[in-house]
Amino acid sequence: MNQNDYVCNKLKVFTQDMAQTASIVSRIVASSISATVRAGKIIRDVMSYGDLNIVEKGKNDLQTEADRCAQRCIIASLSSQFPNITIIGEEGSTNCDVPPDWMVTELDQEILKLKLPAHLENIDPKDVCVWIDPLDGTSEYTQGLVEHVTVLVGVAVGQRAVGGVIHQPYYKNIDSGILGRTIWGISGVGFGGFSPTIPVGGKRIITTTRSHSDSNVQAAINALHPDEILRVGGAGYKVILLLEGKAHAYVFASKGSKRWDTCAPEAILSAVGGTLTDFYGEFYSYNAKTSFANVKGVLATAPGENHQWYLNQIPDKVKEKLKQ
Repeated sequence: MNQNDYVCNKLKVFTQDMAQTASIVSRIVASSISATVRAGKIIRDVMSYGDLNIVEKGKNDLQTEADRCAQRCIIASLSSQFPNITIIGEEGSTNCDVPPDWMVTELDQEILKLKLPAHLENIDPKDVCVWIDPLDGTSEYTQGLVEHVTVLVGVAVGQRAVGGVIHQPYYKNIDSGILGRTIWGISGVGFGGFSPTIPVGGKRIITTTRSHSDSNVQAAINALHPDEILRVGGAGYKVILLLEGKAHAYVFASKGSKRWDTCAPEAILSAVGGTLTDFYGEFYSYNAKTSFANVKGVLATAPGENHQWYLNQIPDKVKEKLKQ
């Protein structure tokens, strides 16, 4: 055995040892980073081939070949490594018989090195639920507004979202020109892939839905007297605007959002000091038996913002309408 082979073998053994000793939360997040990168390439490939094969699931609710293939890639990759966890994807039941190059087994080594708090160590896999939105911003994707597109994987333990991965398939790295960026966060532990920025003071910028607005959504926004409104697609992209200091709050006083839209963004936002709740200030439950719809709306605030202030400004009639 030559020196290079010896070093490679030692590194492989070291990596395997880290994977075996790391918390299941760390391992799922580490695996999800690799899986979302592969899913992002699938999304770009489908667009390049030009046949999106669009299916209309409901009003303003589209599904493309990219949604279906990206979900198959992620679920096949995670379920092969973590057979005892619950995985819920937006596109329903998935055929995990995938091409070999869609099966991702690599784990991000940075995540495996993290020291997790005691309550996230020694987790029973049966208490873990992973929420997947394989292509958040499908409507924008079909219209060519690809900068809005994200891939979301959220990790919940019990009822709370604790880990999240957001991949942007079309994010262009200025220095290298390479497409794709992956950001992650584990609540109370750390984050990576981006540099969080506190929004500028002196004005209030609100981000909200681009294609699913109604009178209640607008009433909630008006109550906050924003200086600027950013209407964009996808919950993932909206929360990225908060993380990067481009908006102060994400306001969506509607029942249209689902758990797979918010699990990953909530965990990452929490990791950097932001907050995501419903319009009553309550956190959504993300256990395997919860309902899918975020029926009391979504209100998220950037790091440094007073979340309670935003809750206090929302009229009672807006909140009550979410209960109807």
